[in-house]
Amino acid sequence: MLKTDMIHPEILAVLGSAGHYSRVLIADGNFPAANKLGPKAKLVHLNFMPGVLTCNQVLQGLLSAVVVEEINTMQYETEGEYGTPEDPPVWAEFRKTIRDAGVDLPLKPIEKLAFYDAVRHDDHVLTIQTGEQVGWANLLLTLGCRRF
Repeated sequence: MLKTDMIHPEILAVLGSAGHYSRVLIADGNFPAANKLGPKAKLVHLNFMPGVLTCNQVLQGLLSAVVVEEINTMQYETEGEYGTPEDPPVWAEFRKTIRDAGVDLPLKPIEKLAFYDAVRHDDHVLTIQTGEQVGWANLLLTLGCRRF
């Protein structure tokens, strides 16, 4: 299933064994990755320092490697300390990266607690923890399959 420019051996191993409907989480630096993990999921730390690597950089690599069927974001809060009145700016970056990769998929927000539940699912195979520092940058990718 791989069609990749990526060279990270652990990530490639998980992606190589993943199948249709497997889920891959690209987690920002604030996501509680250690305790929001599917029972069969591998956690790979790419959070070298704040801001390195970003969720968008990881998204670029993954889109070069696998077929993606759905892309979910964590729905942002509109009120309170972490609230924002509109889509976080990082979502525009994600949309551009998705288009540039030739993928025709929208970002589909999932309410925060439902997002956590989706990550804890048996189909969750990989979390890639980044050093992303902007808010609401988590992405949950559902893998598709090759077209024959």
